[in-house]
Amino acid sequence: MSDPIKHECGVAFIRLLKPLEFFTEKYGTPLYGLKKLQLLMAKQINRGQDGAGIGVIKLDPQFGNRYIARKRSNSKNPVADIFDEVNKDIQELDPANLNNALYLKEHFPYAGELLLGHLRYGTHGGNSLENLHPFLRQNNWMCRNLVLAGNYNLTNVDDLFDQLIELGQQPKEKSDNVTMLEKIGHFLDEENERLFKIFKNDGFSNFEITEKIKDHLSIENILKNAFKRTDGGYNMVGMIGHGGSFVMRDPNGIRPSYWYANDEMLVVASERPAIMTTFNIAYEDVKEVQPGCALIINKDGSYKETRILEEKEKLSCLFERIYFSRGNDADIYNERKNLGKLIAPTVLEALNNDIENTVFSYIPNTAATSFYGMIDGINDWLKKRRTDQLLAEKDTLTADRIREILTYRIRREKILVKDAKMRTFITNDQDREDIVGHAYDVTYGIIKPEDTLVIIDDSIVRGTTLKTSILRILGRLNPKKIIVVSSAPQILFPDCYGIDMSRLKDFVAFRALLALLKENQLEHKLQETYENCLAEMHKPMEIVENKVIELYKLFTTEQISKKVAQIVTPEGFKPEVEIIFQSVANLHIACPDHRGDWYFTGNFPTPGGTKIANRSFIYFMENNDSRAY
Repeated sequence: MSDPIKHECGVAFIRLLKPLEFFTEKYGTPLYGLKKLQLLMAKQINRGQDGAGIGVIKLDPQFGNRYIARKRSNSKNPVADIFDEVNKDIQELDPANLNNALYLKEHFPYAGELLLGHLRYGTHGGNSLENLHPFLRQNNWMCRNLVLAGNYNLTNVDDLFDQLIELGQQPKEKSDNVTMLEKIGHFLDEENERLFKIFKNDGFSNFEITEKIKDHLSIENILKNAFKRTDGGYNMVGMIGHGGSFVMRDPNGIRPSYWYANDEMLVVASERPAIMTTFNIAYEDVKEVQPGCALIINKDGSYKETRILEEKEKLSCLFERIYFSRGNDADIYNERKNLGKLIAPTVLEALNNDIENTVFSYIPNTAATSFYGMIDGINDWLKKRRTDQLLAEKDTLTADRIREILTYRIRREKILVKDAKMRTFITNDQDREDIVGHAYDVTYGIIKPEDTLVIIDDSIVRGTTLKTSILRILGRLNPKKIIVVSSAPQILFPDCYGIDMSRLKDFVAFRALLALLKENQLEHKLQETYENCLAEMHKPMEIVENKVIELYKLFTTEQISKKVAQIVTPEGFKPEVEIIFQSVANLHIACPDHRGDWYFTGNFPTPGGTKIANRSFIYFMENNDSRAY
């Protein structure tokens, strides 16, 4: 993606189902789980590089021994930093006992059976250690301790915050992290109290009751109460002090969640390939946590997937498929190729089928797969053209003519080269922009003055990098025309479920809309929409409508695309610039099982999302740069 956008976050969880001694005997180390956690996190480093954390719980500790450990880092390389620190702790142990599981459980904080890792992109709340997952709710009673981490964003934090106040709490801040930690923690306390009363009435001593609670704690009850009124997207992992744990996914399946289990362990991650690579297993062995369900792992290691929230339409985030998730997932790879293939006819139409004078390329690195798909689509057209030519000339064909028809090739080249990131001491904005604009370089000597250069990107969000960097660099090659192809549709609406796209004015498509309104003397529509959005804010969240959609309906997607091209074209730029966006219809053909398209259509999967779309427009009209959620 030429315009970098950030996204929260990635999770990795391992529940060992055998004692640590088992892993010593089979794999040569009682720290097998910890090593695998490190690899599982490293394979998801694309999901967050601003901070990381791990949490570990030991089963059945001796009284007086620590059984919960946590380490977090906001350094430049947080995952590496965390495990470097862990290794330093190992170096301080008795070398003769490093394979002694009992010794490690007593002396090494991270030798445990429950291991949780988190990778964070700091899109909200900063990157201080206090804001990094996992979060810990501590208590002197084992079954009241809670460790929580996840990839989530809640849209109704205000309502959930008020619920906590109604329950008698006084939260230290208003954030989805603190809110969910305390909300789950509240019902964890209630479940403890419920069981305590039952066992107390049965005549058990307090010590006996504590042990009984460990065996009878209902995580299902806790989650059904805690998530009853949540609105948002989430893949949340929790560990309870006694050794129970859960993975909870939102009812629309907005955020991804995958798991695998055998008789040795259960593993959870945000991405399927991370599990496959870390444990060398087949694609079909990895399952998906179903939307609205929780994967509950009891203290004894038994587990089941249980429905917690009412089933809703599955609307998984399409940006996961287009950009965020690593492309080595077989489904995602094929979807991205299909996105390129499906847009090929539109590209050919823009070229008037003149591929003799066209060079095709892509913006590295994530657009490479859609580029291959676009080339496949153009090759399909080329095969048909060859066939038509051969049939049309069948009575006059010569060997040279046949050879000429069959040997024609598409001109596909690597034009843009991604250079290493450049740091600069320059503080002047214009000079800094010039330095940063050299993040790419080009391959010279391939483009002719009569050529059109077609270059594909996976999406165009702000258009800033196109204008300040990419087009300027491509202009050095002096093509006749540059066509920038987006394998995703126009991004029209903000996200509120974890992606850092919250302000309408940041979107180049919205800026194009504003320009069109002005050109067509329709600026009064902005005030009308503002008043309509304000009216929606007073309605119950369940019946709120997205009033911004009506503004976009005033113009065609082609009109917006043409205006986007004008906006991103640098002043005095010689080559003609055209922008082609994917259609929403083709997007759904390419990704049939993932239909979360609210960025492109305004059809938000939850009421909270719709409300935030209106609020984002209100903030724009009021010149308020705050996030809309």
